[in-house]
Amino acid sequence: MAKPRLKIIPLGGLSEIGKNMMVMEYENDIIVIDAGLMFPGQEMLGVDLVIPDISYLLEKRERIKGIIITHGHEDHIGALPYLLPQLNVPVYSTKLTQGLISVKLKQRRARLGAKLKMISPGIGITLGRFKIEFFPVCHSIPDSIGLIIHTPVGTIVHSGDFKLDYTPVDSKPTNLSRLAQLGAQGVLLLLSDSTYAELPGYTPSERVVGESLDRVIAEAPGRVIVATFSSLVSRVQQVIDSAAKHQRRVFIVGRSMSDTVNMALELGYLNASDGILARLDELKGMPHNKIVLVTTGSQGEPTSALVRMANRDHRQVHIVRGDTVVISATPIPGNEALVNRTVDNLFKQGAQVFYDRVAQVHVHGHASQEELKLLLNLVKPRFFIPIHGEYRHLTLHAKLAESVGIPKDNIFALEDGDILELSPQAGKITGKVTSGNVYVDGLSVGGIGSVVLRDRRMLSRDGIVMVIIAVNRQTGKLIGRPDIISRGFVDTRESKDMIDKSRNLLARVLNHGRDRPADWGFISTKVKDILNKFYYEQTKRRPMILPFMVKV
Repeated sequence: MAKPRLKIIPLGGLSEIGKNMMVMEYENDIIVIDAGLMFPGQEMLGVDLVIPDISYLLEKRERIKGIIITHGHEDHIGALPYLLPQLNVPVYSTKLTQGLISVKLKQRRARLGAKLKMISPGIGITLGRFKIEFFPVCHSIPDSIGLIIHTPVGTIVHSGDFKLDYTPVDSKPTNLSRLAQLGAQGVLLLLSDSTYAELPGYTPSERVVGESLDRVIAEAPGRVIVATFSSLVSRVQQVIDSAAKHQRRVFIVGRSMSDTVNMALELGYLNASDGILARLDELKGMPHNKIVLVTTGSQGEPTSALVRMANRDHRQVHIVRGDTVVISATPIPGNEALVNRTVDNLFKQGAQVFYDRVAQVHVHGHASQEELKLLLNLVKPRFFIPIHGEYRHLTLHAKLAESVGIPKDNIFALEDGDILELSPQAGKITGKVTSGNVYVDGLSVGGIGSVVLRDRRMLSRDGIVMVIIAVNRQTGKLIGRPDIISRGFVDTRESKDMIDKSRNLLARVLNHGRDRPADWGFISTKVKDILNKFYYEQTKRRPMILPFMVKV
């Protein structure tokens, strides 16, 4: 009888940056790695967040043994507040990651009943037929881990997000010796981070950023405002260290930044000597060359503290000439325009701005090509899956794997929803499961689909025309000409003639030889067809047309 195969099913994170989620299934046991969100693209009008479609997991929820989280970034934990109420399975993560998950769940009030379990590197757990061991990896957030998963088919290594920094801020480099040991014993499959597979060479060390920040803080004539991700705990530590060295006090601005810093201080991932951290109400009257502010807004998010400062809209902090602003992050793809606008607004108010193009105030947390090749050479996997990246990143990473000697047939560049079945000797894609985007819009999760987005695109491009048709209740005959109201289509005053013509046109067509009342569905369709054609001829635009009937 054929031995059961191991199934690898990505539900998010492949062919996109964000919403990472990987499913592994063997017989009746399922484990899930990560549950992230993605920020909406410009075409997703009004959408707040995008999370993975978990229909496949909901069908098999009894088999899920747990969700393992590799680290505390939004693109790995952000979907948990929306998914846990539906799945309610244990979530395994390291101490800091668990702290960040708790903050997230509290913000969404989804904390009730969540089973959060703490794990630590070097220690293993067993989930059904999966024996899982955790090893430390270096990333832009402390307490990041990779996974070694022992399955009945063979050993799997999942890198998580990683880079090879030999001088990290928290002094915990990636555990290469354990990986080399596994490579010598034989690894069936490696899944490795592809985010920066385009970049040749090595990713610079966090130490470079520490030196740059130190220089900026030493030389700044006035206040220094550092914007970064709230989860970039090691960057916040670097700012605190430099501020202490140059006798400045540190003010934390922004709700998510405050929540994260308080939690990291409590858990011991941030160290601040007494008197360094100050409350915002102590800002007034303090000499500007004694102040460092740490804030959110490095991605130009409209409601963040930095953007409100740039727009002169922040209650407590106003940009003044002589301020130095450091944006310690690279723009997430698609956010460039927002970040550029923020930088421009800060310059306009007289601030000196340092960002990734003009100073080395940020290094990313992902391995470049030489590090990716080193990992492949150490682990020596039989099969390889590039993960975490858009399709071009996955393809380039696959080429790197080929260059270090992994046979082309053993490399699988998967897309979300693909089912890869693995035996010790062979692997093949055997089908597809439901996967895709679930949109979070305000309080609605999954309530809007592609039809709503299409309507929003149409409204934003060509506007809306409402047609009010009054008919006699007894005879069904039209009373007077239809009324037409437009919004976002044309300026009603300037285009009065065209609107009048369309009213006359409708009156003619709807009164045309009618002995008995036609049904409303027929009239509604006719109105839409006539106006669509007429307005397109006149303006080459297609507004959304909504007919209403009033019986008098």
